[in-house]
Amino acid sequence: MIRLLALIALCLSLLAPATANAHALEPGFLEIQPLDVDEWRITWRKPQVNGAPMKIDAVLPEVCTPRRGPAPVFDGRAFLTNWIAKCENGLPGGEIQIDGLDQTQTDVLVRYALAPGETPQAVRLTAAAPAFTVPLKAGPLGIAAGYFSLGVDHILKGIDHLLFVLMLIVLIRAWRPLLTAVTSFTVAHSLSLAAASLGWIVVPAPPVEAIVALSIAFLAAELLHEHGDQPRLSERYPWAVAFAFGLLHGLGFARALLEVGLPEGDVPLALLAFNLGVEAGQIVFIVLALALGAAFSRLYPSLAKGLTAPGTKGLRAVSYCVGTLAAFWVIERVAGFVT
Repeated sequence: MIRLLALIALCLSLLAPATANAHALEPGFLEIQPLDVDEWRITWRKPQVNGAPMKIDAVLPEVCTPRRGPAPVFDGRAFLTNWIAKCENGLPGGEIQIDGLDQTQTDVLVRYALAPGETPQAVRLTAAAPAFTVPLKAGPLGIAAGYFSLGVDHILKGIDHLLFVLMLIVLIRAWRPLLTAVTSFTVAHSLSLAAASLGWIVVPAPPVEAIVALSIAFLAAELLHEHGDQPRLSERYPWAVAFAFGLLHGLGFARALLEVGLPEGDVPLALLAFNLGVEAGQIVFIVLALALGAAFSRLYPSLAKGLTAPGTKGLRAVSYCVGTLAAFWVIERVAGFVT
């Protein structure tokens, strides 16, 4: 089973384009705040692609004027625009869509309230579902669903986070230490995610991203060390290694949440839902990886052994491929905030 996991790590490192960001594209964010019975303040934030705004646009219901906002302005991370819209008879029953979203691989979180003082509602739009009809009533269930799906999407599109988890599974082969390490990683990134999202700690994103990449390079180097009289650090203290790097990965998760913001009055709910989404996505990935590993080992035992048995060329190839990709990310991210 472990042998296929190493092979999966190799494939992930080979399939990830060297020039691509390891994270998913930043999500778009559309906030619709009620100012009066028929007046709303619109905040539209869309990701940048190669220095230009992504070719997507927020379109309000037909009863709203104007339906689209002015040209966006770059704020250092994304392109932002604001405008005031008048919507006769309100938003319920109207369709909000993101024009061009079906041609992308990103998503947009829409947060809106039907009237002043009401609890905001959150909806996640994707390429498969780029529009939705505003319901008559808003509630906490929509907020939880929107932030939960955002958490799942963020972890499953984050190749660097997935590679780190996968390398942990490959390195720590006994199930008890592995369970301890994964649990430690989960607790750590949950704590730092909450602390960063609530503003208790403020750490610039670029250094965090560089250290996240460095954590993968560290595990790749650990994999190169053959078993001997002295166990590897990840084998001696698996929970400590996972906890330390988990704190940093949690700060990386918080970046996506901070980009879209937390709804006033429902911060604990949104934070909990997002974190549960991250955990759910991580569990799905781990279960799938373990299942594929077990199936491959049963079907092709000799091939699996030749690829990733300790000391073999296959295992060293996995280490070098993952380590090279991680080292590239480290250099790329350091250069991004140094220059």
